[in-house]
Amino acid sequence: THAGVEHLAGRLYPGLSGGERQRVQFARVLAQIWQEPSPGRLSDPEQPRLLLLDEPTSALDLKYQHQLLTMARALAARNTAVLVVLHDLNHAARYADHLIAMVDGRIVASGPPEEVVTPELVADVFGLACTVVPDPATGTPMVVPTDGRWR
Repeated sequence: THAGVEHLAGRLYPGLSGGERQRVQFARVLAQIWQEPSPGRLSDPEQPRLLLLDEPTSALDLKYQHQLLTMARALAARNTAVLVVLHDLNHAARYADHLIAMVDGRIVASGPPEEVVTPELVADVFGLACTVVPDPATGTPMVVPTDGRWR
């Protein structure tokens, strides 16, 4: 229900599109970590959990990118540590509480999105001139390229 893949239940996995496969994989992960409080359950629903996601929004269209990252935030609010690798800086800034920017395996910045996402960081890490403005919906930093030039 939470991953929105019920309509795919009668289809074989190899016949799914890349985005559908990505959503099914996320549903599988949710099934492994999701626990509702219930009488007689042996495991503790308050036990901390860890969710690792590597580029979970690849192959997803915008609606499902938002749905997946919103669910990840909801899980983080439910006693689950969520670590997500994203190359989309706007998604990272909008949905994360803490960002780590890396270059060649080295951490070059770490902290809240408002501190990490700066024009200088984007130029240094991505080689792109940009302006950083507040996202009109959330106030989180949003990267807007300022021209078509890059290093």
